[in-house]
Amino acid sequence: MMSPTRLAGTLIPAMAFLSCLRPESWNPYVQVAPNITYQCVELKFYKILHNISTSAKTLDLSFNPLRCLGNHSFSSFPELQVLDLSRCEIEMIADNAYQGLNHLSTLILTGNPLRSLAMGAFSGLSSLQTLVAVETNLASLEDFPIGHLKTLKELNVAHNLIDSFKLPEYFSNLTNLEHLDLSNNNIQNIYRGDAQVLHQMPPFKLSLDLSLNPLDFIQPGAFEKMELRELTLRSNFNSTDVMKTCVQGLAGLKINRLVLGEFKNERIIPEFDKSVLEGLCNLTTEEVRIAFFDNFPEDDLDFLNCLANVSTISLVNLRLHRIGAPPKDFKWQNLKLANCHLKQFPRLELAFLKEFVFTDNKGMSFFTDIRLPILEFLDLSRNGLSFKGCCDHTDFGTTRLKHLDLSFNDVITMGSNFLGLEQLEYLDFQHSNLKQASDFPVFLSLKNLLYLDISYTNMRVIFHGIFDGLVSLQVLKMAGNNFEDDFLPNIFTDLTNLTFLDLSNCQLERVSQEAFGSLPRLRLVNMSHNNLLSLDMRPYKYLPLQILDYSFNHIVAAKNQELQYFPSSLVSLNLTQNEFACVCEHMSFLQWVRDHRHLLVGAEQTLCVKPLEMQGMSVLSFRNATCHMSKTIISVTVLSVLVVSVVAVLIYKFYFHLMLLVGCKKYGRGECTYDAFVIYSSHDEDWVRNELVKNLEEGVPPFQLCLHYRDFIPGVAIAANIIQEGFHKSRKVIVVVSQHFIQSRWCIFEYEIAQTWQFLSSHAGIIFIVLQKLEKSLLRQQVELYRLLSRNTYLEWEDSALGRHIFWRRLRKALLDGKSWSPEGTEDAGRSQHEATTST
Repeated sequence: MMSPTRLAGTLIPAMAFLSCLRPESWNPYVQVAPNITYQCVELKFYKILHNISTSAKTLDLSFNPLRCLGNHSFSSFPELQVLDLSRCEIEMIADNAYQGLNHLSTLILTGNPLRSLAMGAFSGLSSLQTLVAVETNLASLEDFPIGHLKTLKELNVAHNLIDSFKLPEYFSNLTNLEHLDLSNNNIQNIYRGDAQVLHQMPPFKLSLDLSLNPLDFIQPGAFEKMELRELTLRSNFNSTDVMKTCVQGLAGLKINRLVLGEFKNERIIPEFDKSVLEGLCNLTTEEVRIAFFDNFPEDDLDFLNCLANVSTISLVNLRLHRIGAPPKDFKWQNLKLANCHLKQFPRLELAFLKEFVFTDNKGMSFFTDIRLPILEFLDLSRNGLSFKGCCDHTDFGTTRLKHLDLSFNDVITMGSNFLGLEQLEYLDFQHSNLKQASDFPVFLSLKNLLYLDISYTNMRVIFHGIFDGLVSLQVLKMAGNNFEDDFLPNIFTDLTNLTFLDLSNCQLERVSQEAFGSLPRLRLVNMSHNNLLSLDMRPYKYLPLQILDYSFNHIVAAKNQELQYFPSSLVSLNLTQNEFACVCEHMSFLQWVRDHRHLLVGAEQTLCVKPLEMQGMSVLSFRNATCHMSKTIISVTVLSVLVVSVVAVLIYKFYFHLMLLVGCKKYGRGECTYDAFVIYSSHDEDWVRNELVKNLEEGVPPFQLCLHYRDFIPGVAIAANIIQEGFHKSRKVIVVVSQHFIQSRWCIFEYEIAQTWQFLSSHAGIIFIVLQKLEKSLLRQQVELYRLLSRNTYLEWEDSALGRHIFWRRLRKALLDGKSWSPEGTEDAGRSQHEATTST
């Protein structure tokens, strides 16, 4: 059996030589999940690779010039579930191209200029649920052979050339279809009968997107008695008159959700006319969303009278500036006003409203009381509002509130303790400026509260009873605040149901040993980004803790008595970005870290900071055994290891040189088979084949070159071929120096072997050819090569008639040195040689 050293000596140069010759021989794809997910994006494949595992489930071949898909193109991957062929220049898909992909659920063909689709192009896709054919030059759904895809749920044919809304009869077979995207096509008119086939589909199941089509007309009755889940019409109309006509054409439609408006960067209608929405009186809907209209009418929302009975209204990115109160008898249950540029908070009195979202309206300063008697969900985030005397039921006109979000506002002065809001379960104040929150038991009445976020509210916790009354609280986030004397006391007395606690970025330096003593259900604690100096586990000794984050602190070490209370339930501990001192003084702590490495998040990134010589090294690399050894033993050991390492490196480094020496003795007296062995980078192979080989082997006198792709013996190790066929049987070595050559460490390796060969063999000689101008800074990366080229004459390739003539004359002269040949026909040979040189 071959020894490991000999085996490594054979395999490494073999891999090196292959890397230098054919980089594409390596598998170029990326296995995101081994044998499951393959990514082959933009690798210039012209055909489907067959060296990918047959168990692959996700295959991304996007941006490869496949151009056409023949029969059974993917039969090697029967387990595929997702196939991405985006922008593969596919023009033709043959019958049965996807045959055998019985598990494929998603097929993406985006950006392919399809010209020819066989009738059976999509046959075999018995489980396909999503088909994306965006920007594929599709002109008609009638010619799209997908009628047999009964499992299809989503069909996206946006951004094509479709100019008719006429849906083919085969749509009646697509009973599972849930989403049809026809946006950004060229549909101008929708007539009665165009979508009759949809009457045969399950009611309220299909969502239809017609955005960015230049609609001019929708015939009244075109959608009559049709039942859709959602219809989207955005940036479709070039005037309010056209929009009004088309909205009237929706008469008789029954729909769960209707979306009207424009896109942020696709504003077409300069000014919105409220009469546009009058046509909505003739359809039945549960939810209406209106988005991105400029110059919206400022009135009492009477333009929404036709929508008095809908359950959900969303007005998003409208320039309303001011709105009056809608009539009290409107039966809206959900109302959203987002980024509508309002200058005053709307006065609302809606008897049926359960959910009110009012966000990103930064044109006002103060909150105005509202009267919403059955309101349960209130989101007032990101408005920059100020609240005085917050909060109780009189502010919101309800006692049923369960969700209250006041995050990302301005100053909120706590003047009451949520009287009348005892049903609150969710409360968020993050990134607002809380005042007087730590002066009295603010949350005393919130016995049902489950979630509380007071992060980054500029609070200074002084009052220890701040969380009194929160007996049901499960999640508490209070990052970014601070405590008196940077000390965390036991302020969580009533939080017996707390499971999640975030105390990050609170400038804490010390934690009381009783801080968490009243939290028997605590599972996760975030203490990151503080100023803690020690990993003290005593505060957590009786907790069922599972996740503890101590990253970004100033922990140097921990004492044994601090670690003996480590929770046995812990499954994740983050100690990254601390200031660990990897010294013998903390030997027991460092060993403790090594013993618990299976719990550490980013264990290898838990680094030493001190001493200086250990800085940046992983804590896991510290070995306690060194602390018990004398300096003499350490010195002897280090020296011995160093000597052994040097010897091993020298043996490994010069292993091939020794092989060369043995070969020189064996072949030194024999006749050479080749005039020269050519060393070059695979990137320069075209020049070697078309110039060097052609001019030397076909010229006069002819020279025999040793080339790896032609002359190496199959079945023999590459390292043996290099030495035995390349060096031992050649009179000289030609080194083709280029930028690619210098940057290839394996080409440099062959060059170093050539130097040894020149030293050992008396008749050997190396001829350097500089293929292109090289920057000195790049050349200096290989010091020895730079010196040789500086001190010795070399040939430089120049692509001109005169330069070629001189180059080939000098190269032939160098190769003739030591070669015996018959000068018969010198005159004719010389003339032929001259003609060959000038012709190139």
